[in-house]
Amino acid sequence: MGTTKAVTDANFVSDVLQSDKPVLVDFWAEWCAPCRKVSPLLEEIANEMGDKVTIVKLNIDENPETARAYRVMSVPTLTVFKGGQPVQSVAGARPKGDLVKLIESAL
Repeated sequence: MGTTKAVTDANFVSDVLQSDKPVLVDFWAEWCAPCRKVSPLLEEIANEMGDKVTIVKLNIDENPETARAYRVMSVPTLTVFKGGQPVQSVAGARPKGDLVKLIESAL
């Protein structure tokens, strides 16, 4: 159904804030081991729930402006945006079931 997509400081507004459906943003970094554990789970969720939610990844080292704007202090931070606003957020690697619940709470 879908896969995760990379977003940047340049396209964050159009791809996340102006999206017609909820967007889960994975704020991550290359050096982050827990981020690598969460990534395949997000791909699975994107395939299973891609019709209801968009899942994107923002590399905080390459896109510091957006990470600063949303006060991302640790990675991974997973934030659900709906209607251009952050509505749910968790920090740290979580099991797939917890991630699905996080998304479903914003649908």
